[in-house]
Amino acid sequence: MLKELTDRMYESMGVSAKVLAFGKKTEAGLADRFQEIDRVAEYNQLKVIKGMQDARVSAECFNYVSGYGYNDFGRDTLEEVYANIFHTEAALVRPQITCGTHALALALSANLRPGDELLSISGKPYDTLEEVIGIRPSRGSLAEYGITYRQVELTPEGEFDLEAIREAVGKQTKVVAIQRSKGYLTRPTLSVEKIGKAIAFVKALRPDLICMVDNCYGEFVEVLEPSDVGADMVVGSLIKNPGGGLAPIGGYIAGTRECIENCAVRLTSPGLGKEVGASLGVMKDFFQGLFLAPTVVSGALKGAVFAANIYEALGFAVIPNGTESRHDIIQAVEFGDPKGVIAFCEGIQAAAPVDSYVTPEPWAMPGYDSDVIMAAGAFVQGSSIELSADGPIKPPYAVYFQGGLTWDHARFGILKSLQKLADAGMVTL
Repeated sequence: MLKELTDRMYESMGVSAKVLAFGKKTEAGLADRFQEIDRVAEYNQLKVIKGMQDARVSAECFNYVSGYGYNDFGRDTLEEVYANIFHTEAALVRPQITCGTHALALALSANLRPGDELLSISGKPYDTLEEVIGIRPSRGSLAEYGITYRQVELTPEGEFDLEAIREAVGKQTKVVAIQRSKGYLTRPTLSVEKIGKAIAFVKALRPDLICMVDNCYGEFVEVLEPSDVGADMVVGSLIKNPGGGLAPIGGYIAGTRECIENCAVRLTSPGLGKEVGASLGVMKDFFQGLFLAPTVVSGALKGAVFAANIYEALGFAVIPNGTESRHDIIQAVEFGDPKGVIAFCEGIQAAAPVDSYVTPEPWAMPGYDSDVIMAAGAFVQGSSIELSADGPIKPPYAVYFQGGLTWDHARFGILKSLQKLADAGMVTL
């Protein structure tokens, strides 16, 4: 009876019997993958609880604090929790950090000085960092402050090119950057194990180098974080994985005490550092979102694995493929045609609880070098731990799918994307 009711509900929400059957057949073969995802989530859930218990989180942490924010007990305790979870000396976790790009810009500008060099060893960074660095000239870029930049490409197999890194590290090199996730590229996401080996190689060359990892989309996907394998700073956004869908804004940097103190004075002011910056009533959402994050991430991962297997079976290139291990929540699907990217995003938007009636269209978003289409009917604007998809309208015309606060919602979103492609005649089931 319940099965029939559920099937009718899918039909009433625009998913045909043929699309639903294709999805059920695909899902039936994923039980073992899903069990492994659940086991990782169990470990990470315990890790978060222990981090909160060790910091003695109390109800007083949720109190509203305004003004200068001196002695903001909740803010200071949350930063202790993040340091506990990421096994670092310190952390900076603030609503005043507006997004992931801001967190990365802060980490870099705080720890680089005129004449220093930033070296990326994972190839081209995410598009919005190009203006931060000055790859694309922009007001206030690192380049304007006399900070130079070089990058070392990954090998064609997606591995770190150790010999090229050896040759690239010079006297002026100060920060070595690694981007864990793929961004708008179709390279593999980097595992924590690979990142650890690359950091060990860099530290053997120059122990004084600061290794920073852009950890966006990777938190709680594995049992280890880059800070567990030698990263001096790990950086991310609270409206991605660690906010659990509840954080309304914010970013974090966890790392060595020296690096974090540098970040704090750059965020606020020399002489003030971490002492100011009121939490303005968001602490409960920050704490509760972090508590929920391992479970939310597990649902998003199941959606990514489901999407990979759906679209791989239909003959599309997917990165990672349907059987590869996962190191972030992003699933890329190459359509080779802008119509496929647009149709996919229309399906994701139509599955949203918010703004489902809106049709997403490509537009010239700030910080990008081409039109970009973004689909997200989110409770928090731009929250990519919620069900969302986006992609630049340029070759190879790939869409990047991520998020889903629950597995059931992620499943529905993928089925709606498939329905849109089927209705457009772009797939045959």
